[in-house]
Amino acid sequence: MKISRTVLKPSQNGDISGLGQPTSQQKRLMSQLFGCCRVVFNDALAYCQEQYRAGNKKPNSKELSKRLTDLKKTTEKQWLTEVSSIPLQQSLRDLEQAYSNFFKSCKGQRKGKKVKPPKFKKRKSKQSARFMDNGFKLYPNSDYIYIAKIGNIKAVWSRELPATPSSVTLIKDSADRYFVSFVVEFNPQPLPENPNSVGIDLGITDFATFSNSEKIKSPKPLNKQLKRLRRLQRNLSRKQKGSKRRESARKKLAKLHAKISDTRNDFLHKLSTKIIRENQTIVLEDLNVSGMIKNRKLARAISDLGWQYFRTMLEAKSVMYGRDFRVINRWIPTSQICSCCGFHGGKKELNVREWICLNCGESHDRDINAAVNILASSELGDALSLRCPELVEGSKGRSVEVSPEGIRRL
Repeated sequence: MKISRTVLKPSQNGDISGLGQPTSQQKRLMSQLFGCCRVVFNDALAYCQEQYRAGNKKPNSKELSKRLTDLKKTTEKQWLTEVSSIPLQQSLRDLEQAYSNFFKSCKGQRKGKKVKPPKFKKRKSKQSARFMDNGFKLYPNSDYIYIAKIGNIKAVWSRELPATPSSVTLIKDSADRYFVSFVVEFNPQPLPENPNSVGIDLGITDFATFSNSEKIKSPKPLNKQLKRLRRLQRNLSRKQKGSKRRESARKKLAKLHAKISDTRNDFLHKLSTKIIRENQTIVLEDLNVSGMIKNRKLARAISDLGWQYFRTMLEAKSVMYGRDFRVINRWIPTSQICSCCGFHGGKKELNVREWICLNCGESHDRDINAAVNILASSELGDALSLRCPELVEGSKGRSVEVSPEGIRRL
């Protein structure tokens, strides 16, 4: 299994924390490297678009590599020889991969959302340069990393590398923070099995409600920083384009966006890790997040929570640590069915947070009841689904009957 490890920790002011700060000369060399990688990528992309408009086939990687070699010999682009050739070749491979993903998406050979054609890279966006194993060196029992034509960079390690890395990527984000990411291949050890299972109902007021009645609040970083974010955006819009003050205002805004993103990611990582460690089976509802954010009244609140990213984390960590991750049908009316007797109480407005079952008289918290039904429906398959036939087969070979009064096993 291949994973990426980030090893340079940024401080809150955007610089590398502690002694991990690159020198001014190293920053200049990295900036030059990022610029060369960006120029090679954009130049190759422009050439591919030119060939497409002329009615020719897209140039393959060998043609683009040969063109790069010829480009270095010209007077206009001779400065490309001042940086390592490894990340320049990797930029061409990135372009080739971007086109491959786009073509597969057009042909229906790629799952997920449709992929758009590659775009030109911008100078003020996230910058990166990737080196293969012949372009960097790790020193044993040392915090320094050697990068070709840049020198030794002192890093603050976030964790110990589990294996020898095959590549390293230098990254500079829009907030002027520097990272180094390694790709290593190893087999993670699965966690010991336990008998616990949990159903999770995601919401806005409470980020997650577990079937054991536990509720988790979300930090809602965007909502907390919204007033400051608006002030910095107004401040940026008043600055003259191309001025130093506009660049300073842009960095302040980028650092705030980075802080919001880091706060959200930290919360999601810690919560997903806690769930994976404590439970053997994790059940989640298949939410239509892309459709829900089209509601202009809820779009910002839903986007601030990061539901889809949370699901991706649970899926990935379940595979790594040997857990059973399940997703139930989104059309199952988990909030409408009594978790005690199975009575279908009908649709309820969002402001109804508690309700009493008309059949058995049990009082329910809306979110806890939904979480219990999510866990139960993973064992019964799609028995709770409104779109299933009257008799369906359960996930473990047990038949279940769906009726207006509820569900029962046969």
